[in-house]
Parts: sequence; structure tokens; C-alpha cells
Amino acid sequence: MKALWTAADLQAATGGNLARAFECTGVSIDSRAIGKGELFVALIDRRDGHDFVSDALVRGAAAGLVSRRPDNVPADAPLLTVPDTLAGLHALGRFGRARFGGRVAAVTGSVGKTTTKEMLRTVLGAFGPTHASAASYNNQWGVPLTLARMPPGDAFAVIEIGMNMPGEIAPLARLAAPRVTLITAIEKAHLGHLGSLCAIADEKAAIMEGLVAGGVAVLPADTPALSRLERGAGGRETRLFGERANAWARLITATADADGTDVVADVDGARVSFRLAAPGRHMAMNAVGALAVAATLGLDVTRAAAALAGFAPMAGRGARRCIRTRGGKALLLDESYNASAAAVRAALGVLELQAGRRKIAVLGDMLELGEHGASEHAGLAPAVLAGADLLFTCGSLMETLFRAIPPARRGAHAADSAALAPIVAEAVRPGDAVLVKGSLGSRMKLVVDALEHTDH
Repeated sequence: MKALWTAADLQAATGGNLARAFECTGVSIDSRAIGKGELFVALIDRRDGHDFVSDALVRGAAAGLVSRRPDNVPADAPLLTVPDTLAGLHALGRFGRARFGGRVAAVTGSVGKTTTKEMLRTVLGAFGPTHASAASYNNQWGVPLTLARMPPGDAFAVIEIGMNMPGEIAPLARLAAPRVTLITAIEKAHLGHLGSLCAIADEKAAIMEGLVAGGVAVLPADTPALSRLERGAGGRETRLFGERANAWARLITATADADGTDVVADVDGARVSFRLAAPGRHMAMNAVGALAVAATLGLDVTRAAAALAGFAPMAGRGARRCIRTRGGKALLLDESYNASAAAVRAALGVLELQAGRRKIAVLGDMLELGEHGASEHAGLAPAVLAGADLLFTCGSLMETLFRAIPPARRGAHAADSAALAPIVAEAVRPGDAVLVKGSLGSRMKLVVDALEHTDH
């Protein structure tokens, strides 16, 4: 495999000390998943990556990026030493972005950013080699890692940028230096850390600080925070997507059924029709945002829409799977990766579309809501009653919702997902449709795993 990083580039990027020359085919921060020839970056977080340098080298890493020599590596081990490994990773990302010859799009938003990033990977991939973030690599290590992995000759790159606390987006956006930015939506995610919807909008608007000269921001037309986002643009060119009549990229119709959504949209005057293998109006809106980015990059909208035909959601973000249960099969809607009130309502809307014998919602706590936690959870009751026949919950916050619905709709409540998982697995019957959703910290994948590995 051709080297992605030469010794000279690594040294030029980081200013670090090379023990000896080497080349790298990629960059990784996980010693367990290291690829042959990759550079292992020893980050220090809850665990010290220096403790895993030796294991990474044994597994085939070309070298380690370290801030000190680990005790358990040979004296002649291939190491690149820098004062701080996270700063070193950022330096690699900055160098990787500077040498990239293609066009970069960056995505943020309270909901939908990872799905939209994957839609953009699909769309742009129809026009040329496209690099995009793995999974949800959108934080202080995920963004520079994505940039450090970019093949210099690719035509496009899609960078997802997220945040948990104020002030996180702007430096990552400047690192990515996009040609186009997209804000998917402004909702009450991370409300506990930011305090208000206005503060959330301001933080999301900071992605526009990274735009290169002449760059364009694509904004959600239908958010009440639009005027705040437009002020945050600071005079940069903006284009709107959404359902508003004046939207540059407008969703005209989204007709959803149990298996997908038929979409009709108008993007800069071009009418397009396509079908997503993803039910829900929110999926259609994500697709229109992706098409707006493609059109802003000067790409043919009809061809871009054709590339989206059949797009299906990923594991943890709406993937549909058949599972075995006692005496037959059931449908699993895997939304286990993350949750906000808006996303839970959208997922319950998809559950409502299903033709299941019973529609079962399994919900874990939505986190980082601060003093708004109880009200945000209780406020989901109408959506649960509309979309689900039976509710299972876990976590102290979801207990508020569990108590807010009629007893006839209550399945069971447990302290955490580990306790809830076997209860749900035992309760599901043939023909049921089961939605599993919650914040990442609620570990709802334990419920998904229990459902997928139940042997009846």
C-alpha cells in the first residue's frame, strides 16, 4: 500500500523528533484496530495510550507518535516524539488539510449530522473519490484524525464537527477549512451545557468561522434560530434548505411508509425525485441538505439525487433488522447510538409507520439536558402514545416519562440498560416492531445486542 505519510512529512507537520525514518499507510488511535503500516498516536485520556504502543507495534504499526518513550518498547523502536500527542495529532490534521487537493464540506447540527455526512459521502462519491469521517469522529481528536487520514488526491472530503461544551466547534472548523458548511438543525441537545437554544445556535454557527475565502454556508430554513444563524454568518454567503417557499433547496413532498420515503425536492430550480430506504420526513430533510451542499459545490443535482436512491440508515442510527424471537421473527429499529427529544420524536414517528403486531419503544435517558432533563423526558409522552403500544425505559430521567403514560402502555422500567435488556428480550414476540433509542451514555446497544443474540 502506498504511504500516506513519509518521514519527512511527519517531521515537517509536527516538528517532532524521529528516532529513525519510516513511512505510514494511515493513522490510528486504537491499538486494537491498528492496521499494518499505520502510525499509532498515543493519546492520553482516561487511559494513557503510551501503555499500548508496544502492543500496536506487535500488531503491525509502522511507528508510534509519543510524548515520551514507553518503558516496554525496544530502544530502537520507530517513534516520533512530540511534546503533546493531541497537539501532534492536530498538527498532522492541519498538514493533511493543507496538502489536500480536493474540496471539503463540513457538517454540524443538533440532530442528523452523522446521517447527513453519510449521505454526502454517497452523493459526492458519485462524482469522485471521497474521504469522510469514520463513525461519529467529530470531536477534538476525531476531526484531526479524519484530516490526517485524507488521501491528498481525493476529489472531496466530508468532515463532521460536533460539540459538548461551548467553544469547541470554531477551532475544529478552522482546522477543517471547508468550502461549504452545513448546519442540519438547531434543537435542544446539550442544553445542560449550553443553557439555551440561542446558545446552541451560536455554537453551531461557529462552524462558519472555518470557511475558506468565498466559502458558502447552507442553513436550515425552518429553524426559529435562523436569524441568529444568519447573523453568525458574518457577511458570508448563505443558502437555505428546508420547506420554506424561499428556500434555495426546498423539500416539496416527503411521503413515508414503513420501508422508506419518496422525496420530491427543488434545488436551485432543478426538480428531483428519488426514494430513500429510510422512513421519515427527517431523513428527507437530511437528504435535501446533502443535495444543497452538492449543488453549492457545482455538482449536477439530478445525478446527485440519483446517487441517494436506496440510501439506508446505519447501525445505531435507524438501521432496520430482522431479529429472531420466541416462535418467529420481529423487526428491530436500531437507534441506539444517541438521542435528543427531537430525534426521539422522529424515531417514534418511524415506529408508528411500521405494520408490527405490537409497536414497542425501548428508551434510555437523554443526557446533557441539565435542569431541563425531567421536562424534556416527560414531554415525550404524546409522541409515545401516538407511536408505541408499549414502552420500556431505563434510567432515572426516563422514569419520568414512564410514569407519565397510562399503566396499560407500560412495559417495564429498570435502573439501567443492562438490567432492562433481558426483560425486553423476553417480552418481544413474533410480528413486533421494536425501537431502541437513548443517549450513548445510556448504553442502549446492550438492549440491541440482547435482542439480536436471543436464542429461542
